[in-house]
Amino acid sequence: MLKNLDTLKQHWGGVSDIVDRWLDERRELLVKYCDLVEIHTFDSANSTHGEKLQRFCEVLVDYVSVGHFEVYEELVREGKIFSDSQGLKVGADLMDKIQPSTEMVLDFNDKYLATDDLDSLAEDLSAVGEALELRFESEDKMIEVLHSAHLAQLQQPASV
Repeated sequence: MLKNLDTLKQHWGGVSDIVDRWLDERRELLVKYCDLVEIHTFDSANSTHGEKLQRFCEVLVDYVSVGHFEVYEELVREGKIFSDSQGLKVGADLMDKIQPSTEMVLDFNDKYLATDDLDSLAEDLSAVGEALELRFESEDKMIEVLHSAHLAQLQQPASV
């Protein structure tokens, strides 16, 4: 039993580190987003605008990729370790809510990697911002349901 608890604590710490790094990436994403939305008139001839947009797209795609291919997988794995069928169901429902924003982000990235036309960028950024807000809410709930909810189980004294 104690060995299982130690294994779970090691897993917990690993997942916590992954989540912490991911939330730091979210912070960076929001900073890049704010850098862009502060620009009121986008000019494709202004290299700074293009550089900010390119950097935002890179961070945006990285954030979404880490979410899908690292964080969500670890959260689901943790739910399975704790046999948390209710948490796994809620997590699956949350993934369904997150998926449309993933498609929007990838479309946004593809569009602005392929064009210098920034006429609709302000409108597109607004839509991405709204999608990210909803995504962050679902991600936070997923962390709560599939990760934070198990903290109490780890802190219980182990039965021998």
